[in-house]
Amino acid sequence: MTHHSETTGPFDSNDISAQEPPTGPAEHATQVTLRTPAELADALPYLLGYRPEDSMVLVALHDHAGRGRFGGRARLGIPANDEDWEAAARQLARGLVTGSERRGGRPERMVAYVCQEPGPGESGRDVKHRLGRLAHLMRIECGNLDVPVIEALCISDGRFWSYCCPVEDCCPEDGSPMGLPGTSVLAAAATYAGLQVRGTLKDLRARLQPWETSAALEQEIALDAVGMHLVPRMLDETARLEVAQETIALAELIISRYATAAPACGARPADVRDDGLLGGDEAAALILGLQDRTTRDKAAAWMEGDEAGPALRLWRALARRCVGPYGEHAAAPLTLAGWVAWSTGDELEAREALAMALAADPDYLFARLLHQACNDGLDPEAVRRCLRVDRAERPTTQPASKTAPAPGTVLAEPSQTSPLTSETDRQDSGPRVEPGSRKATQRRRRVRSDEEGGRPTARTKRDRRRPAHPRPRTASTDTTGTGTRGPAATRTRAAAPGDATPDCPPSDSGQPGGDG
Repeated sequence: MTHHSETTGPFDSNDISAQEPPTGPAEHATQVTLRTPAELADALPYLLGYRPEDSMVLVALHDHAGRGRFGGRARLGIPANDEDWEAAARQLARGLVTGSERRGGRPERMVAYVCQEPGPGESGRDVKHRLGRLAHLMRIECGNLDVPVIEALCISDGRFWSYCCPVEDCCPEDGSPMGLPGTSVLAAAATYAGLQVRGTLKDLRARLQPWETSAALEQEIALDAVGMHLVPRMLDETARLEVAQETIALAELIISRYATAAPACGARPADVRDDGLLGGDEAAALILGLQDRTTRDKAAAWMEGDEAGPALRLWRALARRCVGPYGEHAAAPLTLAGWVAWSTGDELEAREALAMALAADPDYLFARLLHQACNDGLDPEAVRRCLRVDRAERPTTQPASKTAPAPGTVLAEPSQTSPLTSETDRQDSGPRVEPGSRKATQRRRRVRSDEEGGRPTARTKRDRRRPAHPRPRTASTDTTGTGTRGPAATRTRAAAPGDATPDCPPSDSGQPGGDG
């Protein structure tokens, strides 16, 4: 194997709109030199923070004292239709280069990766030949931007191939085996630095996806039952405030319950434990209550300190309970999960949760704004400041009991109602539609308020049934979509002078910190 390139760490986690590493050397920074394609192949999971599947990846290199230093990373899923490969390669290359330029560090070189497991009847060698054209297109698009690709690797079936080796018969036709995970010098350095590789994005998404077990039917029944009495109250101007207070009190109660729960080893056991601590009626009341965007903005204040971890677990659990026709309701808990993950420095889970929120509801503006900000490498502290102020100015609500009731208890109405906090809440954050009736055989409709005149309009989705009661919503302003990123270790970057960091993101409810 030839020494095609030499690159050095340390490295940051970035993607299409990638941040650049700090320009000054960090104190006690660990430097790792990578000289061979084998070392570059082994480095990829540590550069991204997970093991990519069905991915095309570009990693920027910057000249640093005569050596290459890792810069931004960019990842896209490999399009199923090879006719889309050229456009995907162009998007990937331009996104990484322009993102690096925006932060004052245009890359000098690139390393390209294509990663895909063999299909039925296919070998890793077949994958290497099939994806050769994609790797070539990535090299062409980078070359068109005057950034040469010095190495292009295919990783498949536990082996890797180099598309750039200049020596004939140098690399085995069947590829070279990848090293055992965690045995390389880079793995040791990453462990010492506290960097973790999480597995695959599929593993991460599994923690946020709705149940597909027999328990899903029971949860759907609970959502139907709770919605029958909760949604009409949310559509009433006065009762809506009571529901908001109840929702926040119940969420605080569950967060306290999670905080005192026995620890579990591993993601799957931890999720099973959390699911067991949350009753079906409790989950239904929280899922429906969080559809009110002012309530959701208040719930977003559990974003730091000892509250953040249990709150993130609750939002994950609620996302898993948005089953059947309630899939679109997952936008609220998924957005809250993405926000808390970003606020606590986990950009990888933040991007995945926010992308899933947008898949559940493409019009959910709060998720779109957070996704864009996270992808652009902005500092979440600007949003945290707004939510801290909002929480400090919030009227005192009836405190939740620290003695957790048994799971399955529906929240009770409070004995007193909190006053309106602003005229904007009264005008903009409350729903303006009447609930529809439900029939088992009738096609469900989703009711929205008209953007300008406030007149009810209906949008029919013919491919699936909907809950009988509409999800309370307010009209939102459309924004541009965002790309996909997927880095590894997280690092919060202070906003640079050129970054467009608003003091407080606008809210469709008129409150700082959120829009749906």
